Amino acid sequence: MFLVAGDGAILAADYCLPEGPGPFPCVLIRTPYDRRSHAAELRAWARRGFAAVAQDVRGRHGSGGRWHPYLNEAEDGATTVRVLRRQPWSDGTIVACGASYAAHCALATALQDDPAVRPDAVIAAVPALGLAETAREPSGAERLLARAGWWAAHGDRADSDPSALRRALAADPGLLDHLPLLDLPRRLGRPMPSWERLWAAERSGDPAGTPGTGPGAVGRAGSGAIPLLAIGGSHDPFVPDTVSLWRAWGRHGLGAARLLLGPWGHALTASPGPGAGEGHRLALGSLYARFAQAALNGTLTGRRGAVALEGTGQWVAAQEMERLPKPVRMDGEGTGLRVLRGTEFVADPERPVRSDRLDVPADGRPDRFVALSEPLPDPLDLAGDAEARILATADTPSADWAVRLVVLTSRDTAEPLATGVARTRAPAGAHVVISVPLGPMFRRLPAGVRLRLEIAGHHFPAHARNPHTGHDPLRATFLRASRRTVVPDASHLSLPALDRTVALRPVDPAEEITR
Repeated sequence: MFLVAGDGAILAADYCLPEGPGPFPCVLIRTPYDRRSHAAELRAWARRGFAAVAQDVRGRHGSGGRWHPYLNEAEDGATTVRVLRRQPWSDGTIVACGASYAAHCALATALQDDPAVRPDAVIAAVPALGLAETAREPSGAERLLARAGWWAAHGDRADSDPSALRRALAADPGLLDHLPLLDLPRRLGRPMPSWERLWAAERSGDPAGTPGTGPGAVGRAGSGAIPLLAIGGSHDPFVPDTVSLWRAWGRHGLGAARLLLGPWGHALTASPGPGAGEGHRLALGSLYARFAQAALNGTLTGRRGAVALEGTGQWVAAQEMERLPKPVRMDGEGTGLRVLRGTEFVADPERPVRSDRLDVPADGRPDRFVALSEPLPDPLDLAGDAEARILATADTPSADWAVRLVVLTSRDTAEPLATGVARTRAPAGAHVVISVPLGPMFRRLPAGVRLRLEIAGHHFPAHARNPHTGHDPLRATFLRASRRTVVPDASHLSLPALDRTVALRPVDPAEEITR
């Protein structure tokens, strides 16, 4: 099946129809990851009574045109919806569905102003919301490793090479150390003109988007006028965006919003987290179909959802978690955090704190602030957003503050719990209060574990190194060290601890997202 986009580009699609005469509701998946990889998914939708369509986005695999990530999906999605509604096997209703970049495609189509070219419901799993949202933290810190991997695999090419960055790193382990970072395409050995455009996209909190394309998906979500199912994993790097999308959707009293958040990574149930329980194993295809049918029936209203409390096997109502958490402040030595070292430390981009290592040097010049809690006397249920607030100084006007929270078991094994990176610009030596969001947490910490809090100047290679010169980290060719001071007594960690005297209401996730 081929569709003609507004500028004449030919878009390739496969479709699968249920048995029987029809007409049928339609599910649309627009993807850069090869429509042919969705063949089994299309058949599963068809068995549940939906006509299912998988389309290659322009410039990818079987589709013509030029591939410009994040630029054409709203227009091409609108064209596709219009064409599908005219098919003889279509009853005119459409559910846009997708994961990761395909979720961006679905949302770009779902947020059209014209009802004639937008779907009737949208399912967005682990959504990569936009160019700027994927490139940077809300503070502006650059998500280097993930974007280098994605662009090496998929950017500026008609097909995919998932192992491209892994091979390049094997050949040159210091690949991402080379400066300037904008020169990465040359070191990979192929042109990637959109690499520079990626870093030109500016993000300033939720409303930001790619220049020239208006606000990002979260900023526009208040106008969402159709039912949304947002699916995320608590170990997915995009989980804050997934939760923000659900919170913002239909604020103007329009579309219903449902959230399904499990103890998974970016591959969802294919990548369960260490605290995933048997009760967290779900057949997502069946849940998607049930939501789609309820959405098309017009029975969904308001905001609801189901969140897995990792470490328990339980699911609880998302809206209850929005209401129940009470922050636990852990200030200084008096309430649980004991400073080990690093109230004064040096953030040296030539020897940055690594994102891929959890060990902490015990001697030598401190490269981070480190504090440790006492063993938890009782289990601690966390449900909601965590934050660190730091009073600190830097002797450079530009500084990144990478906060990492690590769980230490009685066997001294370390497990990352949360990470956040904030960027400050202030006069050298000025005392600054820095708020570092650590994202949503939904898990039970068992009694006996300890929490280690680290504050560093870098989190590399997950994030680009701040050069401390005031220059753009992607264009910088010179690095300098930055001396830091943290004031422990004026800094604290806020954890979203649930009141254990209030019984949580367990829910069935399938029931919760379909009522």
